Formats: sequence, C-alpha cells, structure tokens
Amino acid sequence: MYRYDEFDETFVRQRVTQFREQVARRLKGQLSEDEFKPIRLMNGLYLQLHAYMLRVAIPYGTLSSVQMHKLADISAKYDKSYGHFTTRQNIQFNWPELKDVPDLLDELADVEMHAIQTSGNCIRNVTADHFAGVAVDEVEDPRPIAELIRQWSSLHPEFTFLPRKFKIAVIGTQEDRAVMKSHDIGLRIIRNEAGETGFEVHVGGGLGRTPMVSKLIREFLPRNDLLNYLEAVIRVYNLIGRRDNKYKARIKILLHETGKQEVTRLVEKEFDQLKTQNDPVSSSEIERIQAYFQDPSYDDNDFDMMAFNAMRKKHPQFDLWLKTSLSDHKQPGYNIVTVSLKPIGGIPGDASADQMHAIADLATAFSSSEIRVSHEQNLVLPYVRQQDLFELWQGLKQHNLATPNVGLASDIIACPGMDYCALATARSIPIAQDISNRFADLDRQHDVGELKIKISGCINACGHHHVANIGILGLEKKGVEFYQITLGGNAGENTSIGSVIGRGFSGEEVIDAVETIVDTYVGLRQDNESFATAYSRTGPEPFKEALYAIA
Repeated sequence: MYRYDEFDETFVRQRVTQFREQVARRLKGQLSEDEFKPIRLMNGLYLQLHAYMLRVAIPYGTLSSVQMHKLADISAKYDKSYGHFTTRQNIQFNWPELKDVPDLLDELADVEMHAIQTSGNCIRNVTADHFAGVAVDEVEDPRPIAELIRQWSSLHPEFTFLPRKFKIAVIGTQEDRAVMKSHDIGLRIIRNEAGETGFEVHVGGGLGRTPMVSKLIREFLPRNDLLNYLEAVIRVYNLIGRRDNKYKARIKILLHETGKQEVTRLVEKEFDQLKTQNDPVSSSEIERIQAYFQDPSYDDNDFDMMAFNAMRKKHPQFDLWLKTSLSDHKQPGYNIVTVSLKPIGGIPGDASADQMHAIADLATAFSSSEIRVSHEQNLVLPYVRQQDLFELWQGLKQHNLATPNVGLASDIIACPGMDYCALATARSIPIAQDISNRFADLDRQHDVGELKIKISGCINACGHHHVANIGILGLEKKGVEFYQITLGGNAGENTSIGSVIGRGFSGEEVIDAVETIVDTYVGLRQDNESFATAYSRTGPEPFKEALYAIA
C-alpha cells in the first residue's frame, strides 16, 4: 500500500500547523463561525447538530493495521470510542472538541493520514474498488491510478474552489463495486484491441436531489493522457458550471442542460489544447507509484479440503458465514473476506475502538496487515489464506464481527440522518435498526438472498437510496417524519435509478412496507432470480398492489 514521500509528510504537517493557529483564533473569538467555516471545511471539519464532526480520508479505502490501531486510539481519546465508516470509504468521528482537533490531526499525521479533501468544493477523496489488486477479473489494480489522481489534485490551484464538490472513482473490472457511474467522473481501466491499457471515461453521474447515471464520453483514453483529460473535464466544468444555484452546480446538471455531445466537444477541444502545454503522465511516474502497491508474499499452502468441509459441517454458523463473507481471490489458496459492520440491530458502519483494534490485530495475523473500507460500510481483509478462515472467523466472532449477512437484507447502507446531521430531515439509523431486527432470522435472510436496502435521511442521498433494490428516503412534512420508498435501483454495472412507489409511510409503517415488498418478491420470483431481475420482469404493479393492501 502507498507510503508517504517527503512532500506528503511536509504538506500534511504544514497543514496541521496552520490549522492549529486558525483554531486558536476561532477559540479566542478572533474569527467568527462564518469566517472559520471555509477554513475548517478545507480540513475535513463539519459542524453537525450536536458537535463538530471530523471526516478522515482513507484514500481508495486502503488502511494498514497500524493506521487502524491509530483510528481506534483516536476514537477512545477524542471521541466516544467509536468511528463511523462512510460510503466514500472514509471514517467520521462525531464528537471531537474543537480545541482537540489539531492534536487529533497531528496524531493522524504520525501514521500518514489526514482529513484533507474530505469536504469543501474540491476534488474529494478518490474512491476505488475495495477488492482492488486481488479481484480475479481485474485488468489492473486501480489504486495506483487513484493515488496518481490524489497527488495531482491535492494542491491543484485551479480546482481548489469548484462550483461544488467533485467526486472521482476508479475501477479495473467489468463488475462495478465502487458505484462508478454515480460519480462526477468514473474511470474504468480497460485494454483495447491492441492490448494497450487505458480508460473508459464516464462523466456526469451523481445522486442527491437530482439523481443521474453518468454518460460515457470517451471509449478509450490512453493511460498517459489521463491527467490532461481529467483537467480538461474539470476545467470545462469550472468555467461553465452553474454557480448561481448550489443545487444545480454539479457537472451532471451541466451535462443535462448542455448535452452530452456539446460537453464532449468542449472537453476534447480543451484536451487538445492541454496536450500542447502539458507533458503526458510518464510511464516511469506510473511505475513509481505502482511500486508502492506490490503484492505480499503468497504462501504455497497445502489446503486440506476434506478437513475444511468437515469443519463446515461441525460448525453450521461458520458455514453460514462462509456463504456470504468470502469472495474469489486471484491467488489460489486465498480468499477475500468481507467483515460485516452490520450486526443485527446495530448501527450500519459503526465500529467501536475495541472492534477496530481487533480488526487491526486480525489483519496483522491473517491479511498481511492490510484492511479495506467498502462503500457499503463494511471492512475487507484482502489476503486471507483458506487454511486460516476458521481461526479468523473465531477471532471475528469474539468481537461481534462475524454476522453472516453481507449482501443480505440486514446489510443496510444508512447515513447518520437526523441523529447527527444538520441537513437531515428524518432519522435513518433507527429505521435501519428496526429493519435489521425485523429480518433478524438469518435463515430467512439467506432464503431471501442478495438484497440491497439503503436509507437516506434527506434528499442529499448520502445513503445511496436511489441505487438500492429497496431505497428509503426520510423526509419531513409539517413537522412529521415520513419515508418514501423507491424500487428497482442498481449500483452495479447496470446502474439504474429506482422509481418512487406508492405513498409515503410513517416511521412505524415503513418497516411493514419493506417486509411486504420482500415477501412479495419471494412469492413471485422464478428460479431464485434476484430482486433486480424479478422487478425488471414484473415491473412495479405487484409491489404497488401489495403495499396498497396494507395502507
């Protein structure tokens, strides 16, 4: 995984020193909150309902055991002994005191971490496939490209104050595990017919109050032209993107109002000009960064399949966990393990300090000291030997981290909602907990199969409800919370926006409504087809009929 160079170290330390002085001025009253706001946002600090919230960057979702231990220590020292992992592969601390934030940032810098590019109208923390580097169908590990973009964008003067925040995701597979088409720019690493490596460039995705799926504007971009092309896209957006209305200031609105053809023409024109001014990315520079992402030393381990199968029969809970938590690995004898942060009735994405320490220790013992954060608010151990799976499961179980529900009904994505967020109009966390408890029977969840339920506490859609099989949006009307349900969304390769179905439901009703939808799906599915396939076949009518019946 990437390690800081001298520039990174100096840059982050200087930023901490600067912010320490700015915080001191705010505490002395020398800066008003309005004056302090743009400064704190540049350092990842938000003002929420009850306290400040610090969002820490985890570039492309990759953490070391040392870094996870530090996050655990920080949560215990400066917060309430937990952290919240987000849909952008970051972690949030919800209760730091302003006076302590510079010390907190200083401690992060000790382990090569920071909170830069996690807020403000800048290029945000670049995300990637959480199986990057180990996926069996990968053209190339996308993390070096994400790191290249991070280094390029961190101090680019032209993109410090964009019309709005700007998000980029990179994947190296056909399967999309990074919600790439819901980003302002989505990059897919591909090879052309000549065997050359380059990118599909997708532009104009986004969720929020106006959800849109990105559009392909370049079918093949040579790898060395990447930064010039990204600069061309963002420069066009920066020049003609709307600044009169923050709700229409995203590149997706520019693409919608101006048209894909015209935006592509402007980007290509800008790109042609930039190529005459700037050098392309050198192959040696890409290779320099790739050198930081070398595979660990894999063991040629003798795996006793008969003994393993006997263990599965002896321990049914272990067998159930294996069915949802394992993914294929490019290296024979290894698996990718997804660790659920969604215990039944728990808060999605939260991990206690003790759990973070436990994950760090287990990663050291069983995953080459590396951890990933997924956009689905779970953690991933990417380098687990099959012969270590049972011991790993035992270790996870001791810390309530072995719930066998990855990808199932209780593996819910949820934003913090009105329990924390100043923008929220309804609660998300209690609804997620109630749904999880309603589907607490794990045998039932496994019978239902893969199901993506996602919840947002306001129209900003931080819970990705638009691209859920069952999406729930919390709203407020005349001081009362109610919940709107969307069906048919998809966050993968065939990204689609769900459609609103039926009327809104109260907090008490929405749990029954979700159960009705699930039961309706189970009753009409054919040959164990997925929810997405069944909904595509039947359309919304059978679900509407069932929901109106309980109204």
